[in-house]
Amino acid sequence: MTQAALEQENKLIAQEYKELLRISYQTLTDDDKKLIRSAFEVAVDAHKEQRRKSGEAYVFHPIAVAKIVASEIGLDAVSIASALLHDVVEDTPYTLDDIDRMFGETVARIVDGLTKISHLKKDMNISQQAENFRKMLLTLNDDVRVIIIKIADRYHNMLTMDSMPEHKQVKIASETLYIYAPLAHRIGLYNIKTELEDLSLKYTEPEVYYDIKSKIEESKEEQQAYINAFSDIIDNSLKQEGLNYYIKGRMKSIFSMRRKMKTQNVGFDEIYDKFAIRIIYKSDAKNEKFLAWKIYSIVTDHFTPNPVRLRDWISSPKSTGYEALHITVMGPKGKWVEVQIRSERMHEIAEKGYAAHFKYKHGDQKEQGIEVWLNKLQEALENSNSNAVDFVEEFKLNLYSKEIFVFTPKGELKSLPKGATPLDFSFNIHTEVGMRTRGAKVNGKLVPLNTTLHSGDQVEIITSEQAKPNQNWLDYATTARARAKIKSVLREEKKSVAEEGKEILRRKLKSQKITLNEDSVNKMVTFFKLKTSLDLFYRVGIGSIDNKMIRDFASSYSNAFISFFKNRIRRTPAPEDIDKEEITSKYDLLVFGKEEEKLDYKLSQCCNPIPGDDVFGFVSVSEGIKVHKKNCPNAISLQSNYAYRIISAKWVDSTQEEFKADIQLTGIDNLGLVSEITEVISDNMHVNMRNLNFSTDGGTFTGRITVVVKNKGILNKLTENLQQINGIDKVTRL
Repeated sequence: MTQAALEQENKLIAQEYKELLRISYQTLTDDDKKLIRSAFEVAVDAHKEQRRKSGEAYVFHPIAVAKIVASEIGLDAVSIASALLHDVVEDTPYTLDDIDRMFGETVARIVDGLTKISHLKKDMNISQQAENFRKMLLTLNDDVRVIIIKIADRYHNMLTMDSMPEHKQVKIASETLYIYAPLAHRIGLYNIKTELEDLSLKYTEPEVYYDIKSKIEESKEEQQAYINAFSDIIDNSLKQEGLNYYIKGRMKSIFSMRRKMKTQNVGFDEIYDKFAIRIIYKSDAKNEKFLAWKIYSIVTDHFTPNPVRLRDWISSPKSTGYEALHITVMGPKGKWVEVQIRSERMHEIAEKGYAAHFKYKHGDQKEQGIEVWLNKLQEALENSNSNAVDFVEEFKLNLYSKEIFVFTPKGELKSLPKGATPLDFSFNIHTEVGMRTRGAKVNGKLVPLNTTLHSGDQVEIITSEQAKPNQNWLDYATTARARAKIKSVLREEKKSVAEEGKEILRRKLKSQKITLNEDSVNKMVTFFKLKTSLDLFYRVGIGSIDNKMIRDFASSYSNAFISFFKNRIRRTPAPEDIDKEEITSKYDLLVFGKEEEKLDYKLSQCCNPIPGDDVFGFVSVSEGIKVHKKNCPNAISLQSNYAYRIISAKWVDSTQEEFKADIQLTGIDNLGLVSEITEVISDNMHVNMRNLNFSTDGGTFTGRITVVVKNKGILNKLTENLQQINGIDKVTRL
């Protein structure tokens, strides 16, 4: 570079620095400015030799990221300094110790977190990607600012991605949609989330992006005219009330238009709510809510509201802190328009997310806001022993979910994702409450645990020391937190059954003169077509691999000498991962409806479902039940046109399936007999009872009990134990 060009560049760098201080959202003290100045000098010095792909000096990137952090996200001086230094440790001679010494522990910790994230392996396949995401979220434990600066870094990279090779653009854009956009949404950075989505679309589906973009450009004037027409109608009424306000229109983002076109299967012109109108008013804290409803009443005086579409986020703000009143009204020319009413403070929170919250809080409270939010994120991360893809999917499940607000019996308000059940609510209160849930009352009425809750419900959880999670709970719970906890309890429980199973197997094999060792276990796993040794022990423990099956194995094992030669010709390799610490499901049986009945079915040709897929049954006229995948191309039309013929279906593990059996008891009636019988069934044998019916006649009694058991072995043992009870004469299975 020539001397003149260098001087010009240095001038630009200095200008950028001044700009950074000028646009900072938080008020900077002299100490803050000193901190930012020294971070800036270190960044300029550290990156002096580096250039970006586009050819400009590398230091423009950290400055740009710091500007996003300072003005668009509105964070403090520590964050601005950390943003300036975010690439220093990774790419330059400076070490973390240098940063610690010069800027203190907090900045060093944030820079370290950012360095860790960028060191994550950049592999293409999804589970690696998910694993990276999980690690990244776990660095949140250190400091949430790490993630926020990382989002700003990604945002700037997306803005300057034109000079990269195409395959990298697509990879980075997809990763942004998969991870960073949902995160920005969760933090309440709605503007950045929208930008990230639009920029990603520009690289993943360029034709679509530019097509929608040009159509939006074309309709700009028409849109402005519409906003003016809308404003003119209510302007006078608002002015008469002496309100200080302005009205703005906001076009939906390109990405959300694309999503609408896809889900509703319509063209650009057919989307009816392309934009929203915002009324932003000035107000002191005291009158804020009052004025919002006043504006609401003026708007609805002039335009007919859609009563179903009222959203009051002022009385109960979203968990991201978002506050506003949303109404959809029939505007001029018979078009539905969404009107968002918010004060300047609410508008700032909507634009800046958490940072704006702190601006309106003082002293200790400033810190608490971020604490509360950190704890929420923490919960999603706490149970990170599930596999990474599940973790990401469940985390996202809770990120984008709409919220409902329900009350505790004492009237406290709790926010839960839409679709939550009483079981989710109980885990939301406390893990211990969740684990001990026995039943639930909604609005004073006893309801099943899988009832869907609605905003405004009052929920009371009934607990019991004896209650504990069972497999069905996974069908009842929808939130990531509840599901993770239930899974881990069930895993532990299955492991303890497997421990017992291992001992039983050791004894049974011993009687067949076989030692339980690696070889015999591997052969048994293969023999019973299972995946892991734990599967084998568990199935012996619950009795689904019974004595006869073990004898069959033993005879084939004893003839091993003969089969040894046969096997030389066709060696059966031992399955990999045989010692994995997990009990897998054998998806080999389809059950239908709420009662999980076994019915005849055919797998449909259009989508060829395989065991384990999400499926549903469709009752056809001539061919009985046809099973389709939930994402089958024909699913939507079947579900909308023939909803009454759809039955729910799911794959289960037939060895863990439960069966109903009726037992009849006869004997001599004596005091306390019923409690003895139920004690044997439910306490000692841990078998569930569904039905109980006793009648006495002249000192004798007859009883019928419906029990739910996993297999015949358990049922036989149960009848034996019942036979032992004093006073019982006969126990028969009906």
